[in-house]
Amino acid sequence: MAAQRKTSRYVVPVAVAGIAAATIGLVPALAASGDPDLPEITAQQLIEKIAASDTQTLSGTFKVSTDLGLPAFDGLLGGIAGGAAGGEGSADPSAQLTKLVSGTHTLKIAADGPDRQKLTLLDGKEQYSIVHNGDEVWAYDSRSGEVFHEKGVEEAGEAPGQELPASPKQLADEVLKAAGDTTSVTVGGTAKVAGRDAYRLVIEPKQQGSTVDSVTIAVDAATGTPLKFTLDSTSGGKPVVDAGFTKVDFGKPAASEFDFTVPEGAKVTEGDDIEKSHRDAGKDLEEEFGDFGLGGALGEGLGGGLAGGDKGEMNVIGEGWTTIARFDSGAPAPKTDEAPKEVQGFLDSLGDKVSGKFGSGTVFKTKIVNALMTDDGKVYVGAVTPQALVDAANAAK
Repeated sequence: MAAQRKTSRYVVPVAVAGIAAATIGLVPALAASGDPDLPEITAQQLIEKIAASDTQTLSGTFKVSTDLGLPAFDGLLGGIAGGAAGGEGSADPSAQLTKLVSGTHTLKIAADGPDRQKLTLLDGKEQYSIVHNGDEVWAYDSRSGEVFHEKGVEEAGEAPGQELPASPKQLADEVLKAAGDTTSVTVGGTAKVAGRDAYRLVIEPKQQGSTVDSVTIAVDAATGTPLKFTLDSTSGGKPVVDAGFTKVDFGKPAASEFDFTVPEGAKVTEGDDIEKSHRDAGKDLEEEFGDFGLGGALGEGLGGGLAGGDKGEMNVIGEGWTTIARFDSGAPAPKTDEAPKEVQGFLDSLGDKVSGKFGSGTVFKTKIVNALMTDDGKVYVGAVTPQALVDAANAAK
């Protein structure tokens, strides 16, 4: 369990991909005409091609753009994560990789099976690198000159690349892991991605009320490896997630790619010390926000409810793309008017006051995932419209 906690620190969750992983019907379709000119393939065959792909080695450049439709909150998240890790200049991955939840970022990636991966986040002249080699993880922040080190991560037994931010392959697996009748799956033509011929697998909800417009996966025609993943919202505008290779090579990277030498004069922080800092920072946040209910409702409530803890089992309403999770947080909704000014402004920018048969509450919204927290502590969460959440709350009365 300790090793699993260590490994999970390096994962940047793409929650929208998990929620978008609604049941997918395998609707056959022929590839549309386009450039490049590839043999026709059905959606079923293309999905089987993805499932059969076993790419263990690669290197290349990867671009990630995320637009959840949220107000700017880099300062808020960076302050929390940076404080927990010992400051914004910390090399701790949990502090640095929160940057990927918004904006556009370019990364260099190299992988050689389950034991060796390297990721470099490029930010102008500065770089942040994570190297997993055997049972060790090293991270280096060139801006601060700090180094993070942890041993024992191989014990978690995660899949190749699991320690790094989600790749198109991981995102595709999340969406394709279940099947049903609520989704249309077609082959939407072909494309060139990172200089390689690819098919476009297009996944669309058949149900009304979902915030997901479509998921498009560009699949390498030769290897079946997903090269690009795009998640579009019904609200339009930029994709919620647009993650893909701009350059890729499936050859074996040189072993030296995964070597790490601590730069002269760099400060090295061990992972166990970071764990203690995280625990202490969590206690500080609970003390700061507990007086106005934020810690109880959003912390214990969301965490305990989703885990089916003492506050009550999570109930699932609906199916497929319009699935809603309902649970009782066991605490009143946070009183945002009693929060610190910067937190109050952030929460108010996310939420809309709503009312109905259920009473009253606040809908916290993004372009994909929305959550209704009623004033009496009930929580409804799903990749659905705010009205669908209100309807679910009314029906529960």
